[in-house]
Amino acid sequence: MALNVMAGPGDDSVRGPTLERLLSVMGAGALELCVAPGGLAAVVEGVTVLDPLEPGRSRGQLLLAVGVDPQSAAALDVVGEAAREGAAAVVFGQGRSGRPTDALRTAAEAAGTALLFRTAWLGWTELVGALRAGLVLAGVPADPAASAVPLGDLNGLADAVAVLVGGAVTIEDLESRVLAYSSTKEDVDELRRLTILGRRVPEWRVAAMREAGFFRTLWGSGDVIHRPAHGDNPERLVVAVRAGGEVLGSIWVAAAGSDLPPHASDTLRSAARVAAGHLLHHRSHRTDARLTEDAARALLDGRGSAAVLTERTGIPAHGHCAVLAVRPGASRASREEESTKEESGKGDLGSGETAGRLCALLAVCCGAYDVTPVVLPVDRGALILLGGLHKDPRRAEEQVFQLGTSLVRQVADTFGPDARIGLGTVVDTLTGLPASRRSADLALRALLSPGEQRAVASASEVAETIALNEMLDTLTGAAQSAGPGTGTALDTPVARLVAYDAGHGGGTMVETLRAYLDHFGHVPDTARALGVHANSLRHRISRLTEVSGLDLRSPDARLLAQLQLRLLERAADPEQ
Repeated sequence: MALNVMAGPGDDSVRGPTLERLLSVMGAGALELCVAPGGLAAVVEGVTVLDPLEPGRSRGQLLLAVGVDPQSAAALDVVGEAAREGAAAVVFGQGRSGRPTDALRTAAEAAGTALLFRTAWLGWTELVGALRAGLVLAGVPADPAASAVPLGDLNGLADAVAVLVGGAVTIEDLESRVLAYSSTKEDVDELRRLTILGRRVPEWRVAAMREAGFFRTLWGSGDVIHRPAHGDNPERLVVAVRAGGEVLGSIWVAAAGSDLPPHASDTLRSAARVAAGHLLHHRSHRTDARLTEDAARALLDGRGSAAVLTERTGIPAHGHCAVLAVRPGASRASREEESTKEESGKGDLGSGETAGRLCALLAVCCGAYDVTPVVLPVDRGALILLGGLHKDPRRAEEQVFQLGTSLVRQVADTFGPDARIGLGTVVDTLTGLPASRRSADLALRALLSPGEQRAVASASEVAETIALNEMLDTLTGAAQSAGPGTGTALDTPVARLVAYDAGHGGGTMVETLRAYLDHFGHVPDTARALGVHANSLRHRISRLTEVSGLDLRSPDARLLAQLQLRLLERAADPEQ
């Protein structure tokens, strides 16, 4: 069975959008582009589900390879057959590994067929709905009523609808966030005032409507819903905005100063048809930046296409580029603010706001330099992909260092003094960026190690710490795989000190040994670090060796103790 949600294959009377346009319109997070050998200018005339029993129906179609494992030999056959039939692109699911095989990528490139993957969190049914909405944008003729309002001018649309229906208008998305509202001069009710000020319907109101089943009725209805006046809340009309069966948002009209006219429902019904194109246009422009982020993130993860990133950003595929890994510090004020938000159940919102502020700051600061940046939010920080670096490798490295040094000052001023930036290796092609990203991550992790004072460094500058981290990772993994009875659980001197500290409640023996080894056994420096008198320290060391049996004269014993102390630190702070 073939599912064709737009024009039939080969129907030249109706031409669909290009693949580029479709990816933009349907929004980020639905499809991941793997390769596009012929570019993104191919026209998509419809969407077809693969059916081996009905071949020859894929020309100009986005072919959904439902049930075909992209790691299988059958996937290679699908790509080849799609190319012969003139399909616009082939879409696979994630498969077992979540990544395309080299053989599949090579087959797509040889056949000249665009290869896409459905994201893991989106089902095939949801994907068809999203594609249907995107295709409708090209297939629905312009409504004359919309000609006076430029496409995408949602505030202008809200004002126009308000004049036609004689009320106050808000246009909202599926999460009850306000996208636009009319500049109504009449007095408005308190609920509308709160909605506009907060740029979203108050949570208590959303919860009440959800509990009453209102949204289920709204999204399932194809008509205007009337809500009578109640208390201080005036009469309201609301209609869902759809495109090809895909719900995009809603339009609300509230009576302002007088009752709504009898024709208000008919006018609002027509306005919803006009609004579909505006909301699709709005979503398209809003997601352009996210699509660029998706392309950059996929490339850095080793599963994306350099050609796609070049097409979206203009960064040349061949030319010096690098990655910076950024971790902001946290001032006392910001920590207290985050703590308050977590206690009030708004911790995630605070984290999102912080990530947004960080990425905006980095993008603005990078704009002052002669580079092309793409800033990506990641867990507890951000990545910066830098393109357009100097042709001379040494000059390119200088650019990266100067930018990192400047950025860390800016980030520290805004987020706190503990900001750190790891500088990735400069590579000469976009395909080398995954290696640059890894070196940046390793450098950043080393800069976050206890006692490290530098704020900016490359992997080569912190190579010893990186090597130590890798060794500790190996030891930690070996200990975990070996199970109980390994590591510090053995009856080693450090294990005895840990047990002694736990039994006596002082917790000073392990701390003393760590400081003593960190200061190469130099008593005056160790005493100052611990804040004790030198004679007191000597007494502690004597007691320490007596309790643990540690031979401080043995290089092997000192090395083992150092490693076990680092593993204890790692267990206490998994982020290291």
